[in-house]
Amino acid sequence: MIFINHNNTNPYFNHAAEQYVLENIKDECFMLWRNEPCILVGRNQNAMAEVNGDYIKEKGMKIVRRLTGGGAVFNDLGNINFTFIGRTSENVEENFRKFTKPIIEALNFLGVQAEFSGKNDLVIEGKKISGNAQYYYKDKVLHHGTLLFSVSMGELLKALKVNPLKFKDKAVKSVEARVTNINKYLNNMDVIEFKNYVVDYVMKCFGKKELYEFSEKELKKIDKIVENRFSTWKWNFGDSPKYNYSKEGRCGKNTIQVNLNVENGYIKEMKFYGDFFFKKDIKGLEYKFKEIKHEEKHVKQVLNNININEYINGVKNEEILELMF
Repeated sequence: MIFINHNNTNPYFNHAAEQYVLENIKDECFMLWRNEPCILVGRNQNAMAEVNGDYIKEKGMKIVRRLTGGGAVFNDLGNINFTFIGRTSENVEENFRKFTKPIIEALNFLGVQAEFSGKNDLVIEGKKISGNAQYYYKDKVLHHGTLLFSVSMGELLKALKVNPLKFKDKAVKSVEARVTNINKYLNNMDVIEFKNYVVDYVMKCFGKKELYEFSEKELKKIDKIVENRFSTWKWNFGDSPKYNYSKEGRCGKNTIQVNLNVENGYIKEMKFYGDFFFKKDIKGLEYKFKEIKHEEKHVKQVLNNININEYINGVKNEEILELMF
């Protein structure tokens, strides 16, 4: 087994590194890593439905789709992610327990009474500190999980908070869980010290002493995976399931509602409703957004090429843009 404890906090890189190791390195692997503030969504989730779009835009947070299933999670530098890559067992539950066992033991050794709970969580005194998920590739399994050490709970709640009336879809929904931070149960240990402790503990369990470092050649291959998958709009948003979006607001003196039907990230149908006056039929405006990506820069391009007041009198482009996200 190889052990990786790197300091790159770019979530695109970190997920690409997981994929690279899974597909290209024969040895089993244990890896620890942290992400700058971001949202990680499950493989089958509607990314737009899981986040507070206005808040993450304001904070400049990345949204990254994982290889694994499960719910949306908030990461910041107070969270540690761990990854095990190894041979798979036929029993899925057995895999979850096998790969979380060293983490539980590492916490127990510090006097923290962590335990496995439910189908994929680690808890302390009934409060969640870790969510886990898995992805299968040939005869291997990628198991990864979070370790909430000193995460900003305020940021977590703001980033994942969303108006449930805005989105209606059949995708997996994240469920608010009672969570806590590990550092509440430890004295005189910061997140970096804890990260280094965990990797040292697991290495001793396997009788290893040296860390593995990616070569320049490997880093270039990982960057290629970032470029082709994890940083792309298609992967992070285009693979979202179908969803309907609806939002109502005041635009000038008008009350306007916009409804969107989105599939694979593209607007398939759009409807404006409201008490506005017009010169041209609103259907002409709705048609201009058909097959446009439901992404701000693409919607903005459409708005910049039309005279919006011909369709909805007394509004500004920025007001319509605000309604669509």
